[in-house]
Amino acid sequence: MPQLAIYQIDAFTNQVFTGNPAAVCPLETWLDDAVLQSIAAENNLSETAFFVPQGDAYAIRWFTPTVEVDLCGHATLAAAFVLFEHLAYSKENITFTSKSGELNVCQGENGKLELDFPKQAPVPCAIPQLIAQAFGDAIKTCLKAEDYVVVFHDEAAVCAANPDMALLRQLGLRGVVITAAAKEYDFVSRFFAPNCGIDEDPVTGSSFTQLAPYWSDILGKQKLAAKQVSKRGGEVWCEAAGDRVYISGQAVMYLKGMISF
Repeated sequence: MPQLAIYQIDAFTNQVFTGNPAAVCPLETWLDDAVLQSIAAENNLSETAFFVPQGDAYAIRWFTPTVEVDLCGHATLAAAFVLFEHLAYSKENITFTSKSGELNVCQGENGKLELDFPKQAPVPCAIPQLIAQAFGDAIKTCLKAEDYVVVFHDEAAVCAANPDMALLRQLGLRGVVITAAAKEYDFVSRFFAPNCGIDEDPVTGSSFTQLAPYWSDILGKQKLAAKQVSKRGGEVWCEAAGDRVYISGQAVMYLKGMISF
């Protein structure tokens, strides 16, 4: 019976039971896609990351319980954490190749890992009727890139939002980010992706490729501190620079085990 190592990492936090949990499965070669999807479904976490050696880099793929996605921040952070902390990776920088291009991760300050991701600056759009129905008068403006980015009037409304997932499931993009300027942080956000099998994602690293350029322009600063105010919560530091966004956070291991299949 084949066996496969698995790690569960809480990303964008330094405490277990907070941040966003991701499963990480290092591979020597790719398994069949159906097996990868079945493992992700069995894990029942927002993302499972698989990676295989590719020369001096690693090819990485991410699966929700229902679909493969093109980009995932917290599971990339988790995969880098496993390589640095548990697989004796000794270089300063890890390069992952993915459907979204080349992604680099390096060790930063105060135990943080820094992701180097492509920028996805959102553009203004009309507020879709489904989003207006889901969130009502809390909405200030709406933009879109890979996701809808819905800006609220204040952070209290972001924290209080309780959208009907049946409405959001009818939208065509990957998900919906809601966000507002904040007092303790530069901004707060939440992320909903029922189309990908995730009603609410605890901390969504890839969403900051859209949020960082937006808030950088609005606030007139490059380096930003944010919190995703889901039930678990998580802290993210980000910087928009040129066509890249640098996303930093901490991670901690929750478990290590073996999959038998």
